[in-house]
Amino acid sequence: MEESRSSEEAKLKLEHDAAKLFMRQYEQLTGHIIRHIWHNRPQRPDVSCMLDGERLDLEIAHLYGSSQEAMDILKQGINANVKHQLELQEAFSDTHERLISALNAILKNKAGKTYDSSRVWLVIRNAHPAWDREQVLNAMSEIQIPDGYQFDQIWLVADFMGKSGIVRLT
Repeated sequence: MEESRSSEEAKLKLEHDAAKLFMRQYEQLTGHIIRHIWHNRPQRPDVSCMLDGERLDLEIAHLYGSSQEAMDILKQGINANVKHQLELQEAFSDTHERLISALNAILKNKAGKTYDSSRVWLVIRNAHPAWDREQVLNAMSEIQIPDGYQFDQIWLVADFMGKSGIVRLT
């Protein structure tokens, strides 16, 4: 029980940190005020905030380069689905191909979900140290955004600390 609660707290902290990084970068990029973050219960996107005085929900995902990297960052085990997706990506020795594979897997997974929200954005936080804004921009033509997703916009925090900015994917 204690380990489960600790695991959930770590996940919430990662989501909160990713949302804060995105919000800070979004404000700098656009000049629009985005504030007041809070976490939601299942069936809603992970985080909610206020963008120019209106509610905006954010679904948060993390982009990893390997299962070991995910476990190092999460400081815990990863679930079977995440581990399987990462093992598929690890088959690509080229980091560019792994980036594309990893992003496309996240987009496909998230597109299959529905959220109890009238306005939701997907925010993906890159956790792989070899990928940054430049690599993401170079991969844009190969990223496959599935049809039928619920997100008004899809954004990527281009590096784990948010130093290279954000990239809008849609």
